[in-house]
Amino acid sequence: MIFAIEEINNSTDLLPGISLGYKMYDTCGAVARSVRAALALANGNEAVSAPSEEQCTKPAQVQAIIGETTSSPCMAIATVIGPFYIPVVCMVGKYVTAIVKNLLKTWNFPSCSEQRSLTIPSDYYQSRALAQLVKHFGWTWVGAIRSNNDYGNNGMATFTETAQQLGICLEYSVSFFRTDPPDKIRKIFDIIKASTSKVIVAFLSYLDMDVLIHELSKNNMTGYQWVGSESWILDSQTAETDRHHILDGAIGLSMPKAHVSGVREFILNVKPLNSSGHEIFTEFWETLFSCKFKQSESSTGNERECTGHEDLTGVQNGFTDMSLMPIFNNVYKAVYAVAHALHSILGCNQTCQYKGQLDPLTVRDDVYFNQNGEPPAKYEIINWQPTENGIVDFVTVGLHDASLPADKQLKLENKSLVWAQNSKQVPVSVCSEKCPPGTRKVLQKGKPVCCYDCIRCAEGEISNTTDSITCVRCQPEFWSNERRDACVKKEAEFLSYEEIMGVLLTATSLFGTCMTVGVAVIFFRHRKSPIVRANNSELSFLLLFSLTLCFLCSLTFIGRPSDWSCMLRHTAFGITFVLCISCVLGKTMVVLMAFRATLPGSNVMKWFGPVQQRLSVLAFTLIQVVICILWLSISPPFPFKNFKQFKDKIILECALGSALGFWAVLGYIGLLAILCFILAFMARKLPDNFNEAKFITFSMLIFCAVWITFIPAYVSSPGKFSVAVEIFAILASSFGLLICTFIPKCYIILLKPEQNTKKNMMGKAMPKSL
Repeated sequence: MIFAIEEINNSTDLLPGISLGYKMYDTCGAVARSVRAALALANGNEAVSAPSEEQCTKPAQVQAIIGETTSSPCMAIATVIGPFYIPVVCMVGKYVTAIVKNLLKTWNFPSCSEQRSLTIPSDYYQSRALAQLVKHFGWTWVGAIRSNNDYGNNGMATFTETAQQLGICLEYSVSFFRTDPPDKIRKIFDIIKASTSKVIVAFLSYLDMDVLIHELSKNNMTGYQWVGSESWILDSQTAETDRHHILDGAIGLSMPKAHVSGVREFILNVKPLNSSGHEIFTEFWETLFSCKFKQSESSTGNERECTGHEDLTGVQNGFTDMSLMPIFNNVYKAVYAVAHALHSILGCNQTCQYKGQLDPLTVRDDVYFNQNGEPPAKYEIINWQPTENGIVDFVTVGLHDASLPADKQLKLENKSLVWAQNSKQVPVSVCSEKCPPGTRKVLQKGKPVCCYDCIRCAEGEISNTTDSITCVRCQPEFWSNERRDACVKKEAEFLSYEEIMGVLLTATSLFGTCMTVGVAVIFFRHRKSPIVRANNSELSFLLLFSLTLCFLCSLTFIGRPSDWSCMLRHTAFGITFVLCISCVLGKTMVVLMAFRATLPGSNVMKWFGPVQQRLSVLAFTLIQVVICILWLSISPPFPFKNFKQFKDKIILECALGSALGFWAVLGYIGLLAILCFILAFMARKLPDNFNEAKFITFSMLIFCAVWITFIPAYVSSPGKFSVAVEIFAILASSFGLLICTFIPKCYIILLKPEQNTKKNMMGKAMPKSL
């Protein structure tokens, strides 16, 4: 402070012709002493130190007060001095700004430019920076100790608020003051010992930290990672007090290193203080060199005599410690801030028309203040690294600049950090381990948000990030893998030609086709034989053709569904089966009409000859064709991906489009089958050695039984099995018609040719072999 004042007094540009005087008080960090000193300064008319031996010609009215460096004393000073309109320049953070900036008025010149500021960054930014530092290292479960004053309480309040925003939880937060009774201190240590967090954030003044270290050493409380505020993290006295290396590896924030040119030389050159009559010089010199001046009242004659010419450059102690240069720089800037304010006011005329913004103060470097009177918030990140000789080295490992964007404020250098107990590994301090991908966090009841359980994602849901709070459901075409950390494409399931069931059904279909073709070949070769010519051989060949189509249409149900296959499979099935049943119905009617024609005077066959038989088959089939055309025109079947039937599979199937159309097709087939069954049943006892009506009755019985059982089986079968059921019904009914209608005839043609005569066909009794 003296160095800055002498520079200003020797300046020809700043306050020319005016000399600044000063008076210093040591408040010892106590609120009461601070208020007492402030009132003493406000009373005025006291002797002051001046740069020369000349006394001031005017009463010594204080123009400004610089100090304090801690929140509570500064707040007290500002509150007491406010009514006197004496500006106070505090070297503390934001927590007194709100009061100070309302109290500081400019020397009874309200209309003149107002100068009021803090000379170090707001503690608001320091608290936020500490929270960001803790978050950077992944410490989400920490403890906190704070000074029980404005500095600690307000600083920790901001830290807690920011920590919550960043997902950091405080297991405990206790207050501490150096004058606390032993019982309270013991309770604090009990809380720390019972905790599970390994990181302690200490928002303490250096005086409180010194006392706390002493108590920690007595309780052997080691192994904790300390995170410190600027008050103690760069304090060499705190490091000297820590003889048990409890704070080794501590990390924290400090004001950026600064350099005031000439101040080191000025501080070490204290001899002029002796010549200028400063009483403190004698006590200071005797303490520094452990000697006594002859004229000293405390001299006993046994101490080494002080000469006053001892060399300070070789002394290593708190006085010569230049690590305090940032603090020197703040005091230096504070003095210059007051000087520039005085210079501006003295240059303001009585009307004070000048309303402009003052230029930034130039004090060797540019000093800027924001709208709250605060300088930019920049901090160095300090790491306590013990050396081989046991001395702690304060190593700068990074920088925090609050003026930068949030994601760029914290920058760590590529330096190896030392952690608690000289470890090279970053300590872990979490309430719960991170939840790996494939799980989600579920909060533990009654505990902070940092304490949670990791629950595996449900089927069909995934989480591909660490500490996910939710599981995301996969898209309908995807399903979760076994680890639940990725969605994989669902397996598409349909009845294919490659699988065993598809191969068996295909083989059965082709076998039925070949069998039908074989029967047709036999019938064609024996087309003139009585058993083939009986009951309209033309209908027999048309029935064999329709059965061939029935066997082949089942193949359209196998394979990946497509637009054309979905429309073809149901319409081809419906039309071919109606053609088949129409032929059987025609043959049944021929049997009935043939026996009716043998009655005297009957001419029934005249109305149901070959032409009428063909027309009846065509008419019955055209009705089904019309139904199918309407179905395909209004709402045709289409390929459909069924996601609901199976969770982990996609069922590729053909949606019916119009369910009415589908059941109309089946209903019409069923109607013809029932009609055919009734007519065949009526003709079963007509006299003939080879009454075909009996075999038609049996085939229709099989056909109806198959399709009646098909309906519940089709509805209840899952996925591709419903298609297999439909194919089975087609093949079973086709084989029933083929075997019951044609195999007995083939048996006679091939094995019993002697029975293949017109006489035998018209016999009165059936061969026992049949």
